[in-house]
Amino acid sequence: MKANFLFNPMDKFVPDYNELVKKVEALRTLGQKIVVTIGTWDMFHPGHARYLLKAKEQGDILIVGADSDITVKRYKGPHRPINPQEERVEMLTYLSFVDLVTLIEDVDEKGSWYCGLITMLRPDIFVAVEDSYPEEQRLLIQRYCEELVVLPRQAENVSSTEIIRRAINANPELMKKLHKGD
Repeated sequence: MKANFLFNPMDKFVPDYNELVKKVEALRTLGQKIVVTIGTWDMFHPGHARYLLKAKEQGDILIVGADSDITVKRYKGPHRPINPQEERVEMLTYLSFVDLVTLIEDVDEKGSWYCGLITMLRPDIFVAVEDSYPEEQRLLIQRYCEELVVLPRQAENVSSTEIIRRAINANPELMKKLHKGD
């Protein structure tokens, strides 16, 4: 007989940083090493999954920040994200190696992150992609965590931007029709 456990993946979503801090404090009491990373996670692809798996390998609890729709528009432009924040967050909660998910909304008009999440959580490790942050921002991030781990991109031939570009280039007439609503 198969056990039927009731589990709602969205229980992993904690939008309130104060609530997230309480959860992290409890996990630390249990001796858990806290890892945090953030990203857009739009057009989820194997590079995203590989990256998150490598982030999880750095500690015990992986907390993933997903950029809000407003945040994404600030640094990727008015036509992004493709998938709304609710769906990107939900998708992250389905991943067994992601323990908690929250939204990132503290980004200035130029797309620079204010580090609000890690300022409050003070993770053991923050994981970043090698070209995600300028050097001055890396130094700021390092002030709020014990260790900054910088990983290379985990997919050589795919990115969300590239997926979108290939779809448009392969079907320019169709894209024009879709844009017009035909």
